[in-house]
Amino acid sequence: MMFRLSLRPVFARARSFHANGISPPLEGIKVVDLTRVLAGPTATMLLADLGADVVKIEEVSQGDDTSSSHHKHQDFLWIFICAINTGQWNPPSAPLVATAPADASHLPPESAYFLAANKNKRSITVNFKKPKGLEIVHKMIARADVLVENFIPGKLAAMGLGYEDCKRINPRLIYASITGYGQTGPYSKAAGYDVIIAGEGGLMHITGEPDGPPCKVGVASTDIATGLYAHGAIMAGLISRQRTGTGLWIDCSLFDSQLAGLANVASNYLIAGQKGSRNGTAHPSIVPYQAFPCKDGFLMIGAGNERQFKSLAIKVLGKPELVDDPRFSNNAARVKNRAELVAIISEVLQTQTMTHWIGKFTGIGVPFGPINDVEQAFKHPQAIARQAAVEVDHPRAGKIKVVAPAVVYNGKKMAVRRPPPYLSQHTQEVLCEIGYSDEEISEMRKEGIV
Repeated sequence: MMFRLSLRPVFARARSFHANGISPPLEGIKVVDLTRVLAGPTATMLLADLGADVVKIEEVSQGDDTSSSHHKHQDFLWIFICAINTGQWNPPSAPLVATAPADASHLPPESAYFLAANKNKRSITVNFKKPKGLEIVHKMIARADVLVENFIPGKLAAMGLGYEDCKRINPRLIYASITGYGQTGPYSKAAGYDVIIAGEGGLMHITGEPDGPPCKVGVASTDIATGLYAHGAIMAGLISRQRTGTGLWIDCSLFDSQLAGLANVASNYLIAGQKGSRNGTAHPSIVPYQAFPCKDGFLMIGAGNERQFKSLAIKVLGKPELVDDPRFSNNAARVKNRAELVAIISEVLQTQTMTHWIGKFTGIGVPFGPINDVEQAFKHPQAIARQAAVEVDHPRAGKIKVVAPAVVYNGKKMAVRRPPPYLSQHTQEVLCEIGYSDEEISEMRKEGIV
């Protein structure tokens, strides 16, 4: 059913939250999560960060490949998202504290990898290959708004959890599938891994030094991009359902996300037939625009116009003659004579420390920045001012730090309400919420169903 939204109350609420941020926009939405590793968990964590109650359904004995009193919420929306927990992708892992819960003493320490993508979630374990386990999942789907999964196409359908199965249970369900190559096409049944698809999807070909081999990005950027695309698609699905009253099936893949993420490089090929190349830290069409060595590190410099190049030559390098040198007098000339100019700049910068050059660059209008390691990045004054990391109290690991949500709303970031869960931490409370008694849950534990 179509309807019209009034903007006046929305603006009124926005004004009321100006001083204290905004209420979490997905507050009251319950999420159940059938994903594991990084792309899917990233998507569901973004929903959790916005206030959704994300419940990870994990494998009973081991959980996610990367890891190691009851309330009724009848009025909550349920986003169904399935994933797997703590234990295998370590080291490093968080240390265990002496006060860790006894019911989790058999579990390995939580891996840092798992902790990175699962804050603000709850964890339950269900063996849905067994009829009683499948019944639990079906009950959750009946109350859910969204299901997110990252199984190979057809795998869940064979278990009674495909889109058509879930649609019959809950026609309003937003069913989001995250796969390597999508639901269709000759590669649809192939498993998807970030590093493989970064290679197949063109990213690795343009990453690395010009005279070196293809190189992977330092983090699983294809997974992260896919999680962001999936998160946006789920939000769009919720808006669509609000307008139509019916759910839908989202087909999100690493391969499609990687091709879309090639941005201007993709456009260069599609418009001009240019296949792209490796340029290290340099820009293919702007010079100087790359990292340069100093006495004790590297400095990234981006002189993207003539004014900036003039300031660099005179105020930083002390070489005003470069401005009028015909080899460097405009960007086209500098691109043509890239090697000569890079050598000149490198020779000067290596005579002093980064601190010296940062002082020279500050305030002159030339984009620059040090190449920091991760410790330096989190100790950056801007990272501290923006509270990029927050401390949470984990029941098994004690006080740990996690990366805070990235976006600020009316001056405030969303709160980290829950630390990442340990495996099966919330099985009892979640099953009670959907109507199971303590006796039934105890019996199912004996049978290996939960």
